[in-house]
Amino acid sequence: MKRSGTADLPLHGGRVPEWLASRMSAMGCAIVEVIVEEYGTSEVLARLSDPFWFQAFGCVLGMDWHSSGITTSVMGALKRSLNPISRELGLYVCGGRGNASRQTPSELLQHAGRTGLNGDELVRASKLSAKVDNTCVQDGFSLYLHSFVVARSGEWAVVQQGMNNDSGMARRYHWHSAKVRSFVDDPHTAIIGENIGEILNLSDSRAEPNRRGIVEFLQQHPDKQLTELRHLTMDRGHQVQRKHVDSKRLGAVLALAYERQFQNFTDALMLEGVGPRTVQSLALVSEVIHGAPSRFDDPARFAFAHGGKDGAPFPVPLTVYDEGISVLRKAVDRARIDHSERMRSIATLGRMTQLIEKHCDPFADVDRVIRHEWRHSHERGGMTVAGPVSKPVVEQMELF
Repeated sequence: MKRSGTADLPLHGGRVPEWLASRMSAMGCAIVEVIVEEYGTSEVLARLSDPFWFQAFGCVLGMDWHSSGITTSVMGALKRSLNPISRELGLYVCGGRGNASRQTPSELLQHAGRTGLNGDELVRASKLSAKVDNTCVQDGFSLYLHSFVVARSGEWAVVQQGMNNDSGMARRYHWHSAKVRSFVDDPHTAIIGENIGEILNLSDSRAEPNRRGIVEFLQQHPDKQLTELRHLTMDRGHQVQRKHVDSKRLGAVLALAYERQFQNFTDALMLEGVGPRTVQSLALVSEVIHGAPSRFDDPARFAFAHGGKDGAPFPVPLTVYDEGISVLRKAVDRARIDHSERMRSIATLGRMTQLIEKHCDPFADVDRVIRHEWRHSHERGGMTVAGPVSKPVVEQMELF
């Protein structure tokens, strides 16, 4: 079983504009396809059940870096983009927010009818995971989103989220069938959310005497130890600050993208003609695809790939986003034919940034990077929910 984790997720309202939603679907689908191609469907489910990776994934897709909206928008984007190709990909997404969450059982039964999976078992898993998080864990958060992702093997992951209007916070819960031995003894791969006081948690292994006789499957609980708690703090403040980012990791990405000595290297990776700003984005995308779990303890760093729709840390650079989607899409399509060099090139970007980080001293001035991105946003098709970004009146200052 993976570690449990906690984090603050401020509740944010509003909707994702179509210009971003369509790109999130395209980029999210391509990233998942690469993970399936390289590591298999089980790895996708394992990553979705990791709250740190999930937050980084949402950031690299251009959503608000810290808000509850990452959960709804990411799962919505994946449902729109993965389900049409589920037969080839081997993954299917059910449920969603509000009324869509209540359709999960019927969607699972329909999918089971098409694939031969045990629909009754999948529906039971869906209902029990929701019941545990909404009833057994009485933490003041009422569930409003339930997404169930199932592989052709029958393995599944659940991502669900509750809200607490009084505190203005959200809590996200993650499940993974490969890690679940019982629904009532520490079943979660992770729970993220702010601790707002004493919690009645009937799924805690120490509450076993209180659960006896409540449900028939209680008697089958395994004897296991509590896992170490990880904590991820997502501040309520809207702008990304230097304290949220590992500046050496970010500096390695910027060095790879902009330093003259690495330009020949990126050309050698069959990325000729791809601008340095897109290399910056692709290096962060590469890490989302190939990075080890320890690389995601500062998920805000991944917002430096494509910004955020509310302008934090900076407006979404549409031309960069589209170029990155094109590069990744071509790599995925080509890989189905001959496992292309371009696919390996994208993986190499992530490894190269780690080498720079290890052997150099590439610390980035986070505030300066954000100012630079804002100054050049209009050149890259910068967009926020308020519309296109205009050319700034202040004098241009080159950062790199």
